[in-house]
Amino acid sequence: MKYYMLGIKGTGMSALALLLSDLGFNVVGYDDAKEHRFTEDKLLERNIKIYSDINDEMDSDTIVIYSPALRLDEHSELIKAKEMNLKIYEYQEMLGKLTKMFKTICISGCHGKTTTTSMLSHIMSDMEGCNYIIGDGRGHGDKNSNKLILEACEYRRHFLAYDPEYVVITNIEMDHTDYYKSMDDMILAYQEFANKAKKVVIACGDDPYTHSLNVNPQIYYYGLNSDNDIEARDVEYRNDGTSFDVFIENEYYGHFDLPLFGKHMLLNALAVIAVCHYERMDARDVAKSLKTFKGAERRFKETVIGNNIIIDDYAHHPTEVKVTIKAARQKYPDKKIIAVFKPHTFSRVEEFKEEFAQSLNLADKAYVMDINYDREKKEDYPNTNAYTIINLLDNGDYIEQGMADKLIDYDNAVILFMSSKEIYLLEDEYKKLLEEKLN
Repeated sequence: MKYYMLGIKGTGMSALALLLSDLGFNVVGYDDAKEHRFTEDKLLERNIKIYSDINDEMDSDTIVIYSPALRLDEHSELIKAKEMNLKIYEYQEMLGKLTKMFKTICISGCHGKTTTTSMLSHIMSDMEGCNYIIGDGRGHGDKNSNKLILEACEYRRHFLAYDPEYVVITNIEMDHTDYYKSMDDMILAYQEFANKAKKVVIACGDDPYTHSLNVNPQIYYYGLNSDNDIEARDVEYRNDGTSFDVFIENEYYGHFDLPLFGKHMLLNALAVIAVCHYERMDARDVAKSLKTFKGAERRFKETVIGNNIIIDDYAHHPTEVKVTIKAARQKYPDKKIIAVFKPHTFSRVEEFKEEFAQSLNLADKAYVMDINYDREKKEDYPNTNAYTIINLLDNGDYIEQGMADKLIDYDNAVILFMSSKEIYLLEDEYKKLLEEKLN
């Protein structure tokens, strides 16, 4: 059996490809050759071929999986697969089939799900082995494990295709305004997903919306507030990480040292610790493994050049921008914080322009790039652009690829590059200029 994956360079698709390859299946892919993405290196390391033109990879034993970014009735390879009467699955449909084969732990939430999925995968890989699919492009298959840890995305209710044992909800917040029309609509989607849990639901009790969920499975809440089932106490935020004690139903569970920064990372860790507790894992072993967690891909990834710290982060929602800047302040309280932000989707900028400005104003200086709009039409938003945010900033400016020299005079600073899209092009340009300046 062969899996032919269309749009294989996407982070979710590449993670699925890696898992299927590890489980012993023949996996090949198709994607645009023009754009190099960080996921390619991992795929090529596993000897997964990636085509960008006509090929003969499809035969009667091929199962086709395609990215949600592709149109079933437009893509040439999908049209050919339909003509050959092959089995064709959209990405989330294939994941749905996998969740029925494993004891699946689904990590959902408007923010934090990639880090939480990565953290839980790290611990369970250390302690007993597991399969996982993470939204930062990493996937792994373990033929000896019956567990699957899966990042479950709420976009267009894709997570309703899954069949989980556990549902983890890190938070509920308005996003994807091109699809969800109200907060009530968003809450209903999470409620329907939570009701699919066969074992328990684990939700952040400090979030203002999780307590409004009406679910049939047992639900346990985690957080810093004293009314949570899983509570962090004696929290200490330091410039080398975060330490805290965990109490479960008012009984001491263990002490933990987290080498990450910010309250949001502490809450992610509590979600992971809660799952480990209900899976009857020893607290001391969990604490030992958590201490070695390095973070997810493109989440607060640091490079040091001279006196400057360059941080690459996936933040693309106002809340994520805010907590990323706050985490940088926690770790580097004596450095200037410079934010560089590339927005994704006109609808998100139009809906959250004030919130983006409030978050970016937490930095000493903020730069905003042109809006990425791969799933929207620019003509539908004639008055929405980078200056929609810039005009609301206390100390803001425009920047774009080819303009990295605007950043070159900062010294003893943290330069935060934040986006879900290709901000690394400007980031790489800046790194090159800075190294040339110092040499």
